[in-house]
Amino acid sequence: MPNGPTNSGKLAEVAAAFLKLGLISFGGPIAHLGYLREEFVHRRRWLEDAAYADLVALCQFLPGPASSQAVFALGMLRAGWLGGVLASVCFTLPSAVLMIGFGYGVSLLGDLQNAGWLHGLKLAAVGVVAQAVWGMGRNLCPDRIRLSIAILSAAVLLLISGALAQIGVILLGGVVGWIIYRKEVLETAAPERVERKQHVLAWGILVLFFLLLIGLPLIASSTGERNVAVFDGFYRAGSLVFGGGHVVLPLLRAEVVPNGWVNDDMFLAGYGAAQALPGPLFTFAGYLGTVIYSGPNAWLGGLWCLLGIFLPAWLLISGTLPFWHQLRGQNWAQAGLRGANAAVVGVLLAALYRPVWVGSVSSGNDLAICLLAFGLLQWWKTPPWLVVLLAAIAGNFVK
Repeated sequence: MPNGPTNSGKLAEVAAAFLKLGLISFGGPIAHLGYLREEFVHRRRWLEDAAYADLVALCQFLPGPASSQAVFALGMLRAGWLGGVLASVCFTLPSAVLMIGFGYGVSLLGDLQNAGWLHGLKLAAVGVVAQAVWGMGRNLCPDRIRLSIAILSAAVLLLISGALAQIGVILLGGVVGWIIYRKEVLETAAPERVERKQHVLAWGILVLFFLLLIGLPLIASSTGERNVAVFDGFYRAGSLVFGGGHVVLPLLRAEVVPNGWVNDDMFLAGYGAAQALPGPLFTFAGYLGTVIYSGPNAWLGGLWCLLGIFLPAWLLISGTLPFWHQLRGQNWAQAGLRGANAAVVGVLLAALYRPVWVGSVSSGNDLAICLLAFGLLQWWKTPPWLVVLLAAIAGNFVK
């Protein structure tokens, strides 16, 4: 009798778990990290809070969508490389299908930004992120020093915004952790073994990432092939963005509007629709691809652009995760990660205020819904999808 599920069983488990999250994960990348923690740390117990925070720290360092990279990494850790791809596809599929469909009927849905149910979804995201900060703070900041690192990190990020500031506070947190905790973990930490062939494959994947980044523009300019030019534009946008899904929007606009592929009105209409959907904001690329190629088979253009924008994140996380997996087992790295993990809590705490709180809460009624959502998640253990549904309904009465 096997002690655990077979590989096919793990793949089925990955597909079901991430497809469900792809249907209910409203609120943007920070909220997604909260959903992922609740599902895989608290409910399914695939990994501990410290390991999850390590993973989040890695995704914050890399360019691309942090939550989508975390999805790929979680699937990969559970069921190998295929599990990572399957997790990403299932998590992305619901919003990708809807965005491609919106590309076919862009004029039918109207302006979604003032919809009451959308406002409710934003309020649900406040509860989700607050629960993540609460839970991770209790687990990863058990002493005064780490709690101080988290608070100072949040304070810095509220004063200085931007992706570089996020990376900076995590680095500084790691340095402080190494200075203070390196002697404490000296006798308990043990490096994890990773097969050499995994390192070789990881190096190959990283080389492929840079070859595509450098080679695609050369191929596009030398051949004049539109399909290559489109793929290159979306690949570069996905490769060079730091700071989450919203940061990619000006990069995408610079690729598609000046080239005449999409006008500004259609671009902004798609952006408004993307705010109403669960899953990663990068599925906006599916809408743009559908509009760019138009016609009955435009959905193929949507898939082409989705592949272009997500491929860099998949290559980067799968190429670095084997090294990270081994590195985090080293004594000095364990000490540094204590401080870095505390800084990650600070990153989430700052994000809870801006953009999550600032973009959602404007009245006492809003605050009441946020508190109810937090209470349902934290103490009543209500499924996140039900909290999201209830908040969407409540949003129609307070907007």
